[in-house]
Amino acid sequence: MDPEVWSIGDLARATGTKVETIRFYEKSGLLPAPPRTARNYRAYSAEHLGRLSFIRRARDLGFSMEQVATLLALADRKDQSCEAVDIVARAHLAEIDRKLRDLRALRKELATMIANCDHGTIADCRIIEALAPRG
Repeated sequence: MDPEVWSIGDLARATGTKVETIRFYEKSGLLPAPPRTARNYRAYSAEHLGRLSFIRRARDLGFSMEQVATLLALADRKDQSCEAVDIVARAHLAEIDRKLRDLRALRKELATMIANCDHGTIADCRIIEALAPRG
């Protein structure tokens, strides 16, 4: 096989991506469909490898599919200002900060529930009591 042509399995191994995920990215339009070989196999290029690596890294950083699509579209316009990229990244950072605040509040609540546990019987368990529906 030509070294510049990758099978879907080769691409999956090179990027640590499941084959099904690669197909999903193709169907969603994030990754362009590759040409087919004479035997009807997908023939990915180094360009596909780079784009898939970009998608994987963005997803690893928690960017949504919509944000990844936006970033890919912006990345394709090399001569444009990166202000739009900064806006997407700042919005994502704000969302991460919000989630961290929520997680800190959840942690505090759970720690309080655990601290109030006197290790008695389940009938008197403050954790179970806090989890039970009120009504």
